[in-house]
Amino acid sequence: MFRPVQIAAALAACLALAPAAHAAADVVTFGLDWVAEPEYGGYYQALATGIYKKYGLDVTIEEGGPSVNNAELLVAGRLTFDITSNAFLALNFAQEHIPFVAVAAGFQKDPDILMAHTGAGEDNFAALKGKPIAVSADTRASWWIYLRAKYGYSDSQLRPYGFSLAPFFTNPTAVQEGYVTSEPYLVHEKTGKWPVVMMLSDSGFDGYASLIATSNKLVQTDPDLVQRFIEASAEGWYSYLYGNPAPAFKAILAANPDMTPGLMQYGYDQLKARGIVDSGDTKTLGIYAMTDARWAAFFNQMAAAGLYDKSMNYKAGYTLQFVDHGFGLKK
Repeated sequence: MFRPVQIAAALAACLALAPAAHAAADVVTFGLDWVAEPEYGGYYQALATGIYKKYGLDVTIEEGGPSVNNAELLVAGRLTFDITSNAFLALNFAQEHIPFVAVAAGFQKDPDILMAHTGAGEDNFAALKGKPIAVSADTRASWWIYLRAKYGYSDSQLRPYGFSLAPFFTNPTAVQEGYVTSEPYLVHEKTGKWPVVMMLSDSGFDGYASLIATSNKLVQTDPDLVQRFIEASAEGWYSYLYGNPAPAFKAILAANPDMTPGLMQYGYDQLKARGIVDSGDTKTLGIYAMTDARWAAFFNQMAAAGLYDKSMNYKAGYTLQFVDHGFGLKK
């Protein structure tokens, strides 16, 4: 965690990087991959405190959800940037020759989890071999394949997952996917007991998550806009995590009436305690850090699991152009 002097220095550095006000702000539409939650706090902080305006940006945040495909909206040109949920989607851009790239990694650790009942004996990934596990269709095509290869799981274990905790509450042997920043709290709130949480990144899974993606065209024609959006968002994250998060909390609660103060605080605390946003490479390169070495490790890991052809040009799915010189508040 930052010492106060480090926080002040980082924020001062970001303020120094802020451009002079533009005559007319650039309009940016930014799509989330879910509804407003503390996991997007840096963006809401940048919006609520005027950070985006300071960088000459007129930003609108568009919520996602189970019926919203923000990747399709991005490709269709209805979004300037989007949250690309995980590194698989960036590699899929490369695999399918789709002219979009990940330009920054919001999460250094993937917050996806498998969750089981306490006392059921299912308290680690290896123990789940042969047990029914409920995961979504997207997960079946991504990190499930990694778990299957690493732990010897079988597709016969798969059960449907409908983004609901109801089956978990009624079945004492249920195992299902979730997010470390939300579902465990909701289980505890309902039952008074904390579930067993198996975080994907603790299994050796090395993928980035909550990446910012945009079109190759924008990267080529207006790199300044891309840079300013990432710089402003980085400043929002530092302010949110190490300053006063109240402006973001207020904006998130206004955008998502189903959010509660308790869940908000829990999600925020998990982001900080687990180093989901700020850990590893970000300690030297700043929030949003990405490296060729880590992308290579992830690609090789997934190619070995059979997700990608080993000869694929995986580097076409991302660019380090905006995160390799420390403007994400290098410390």
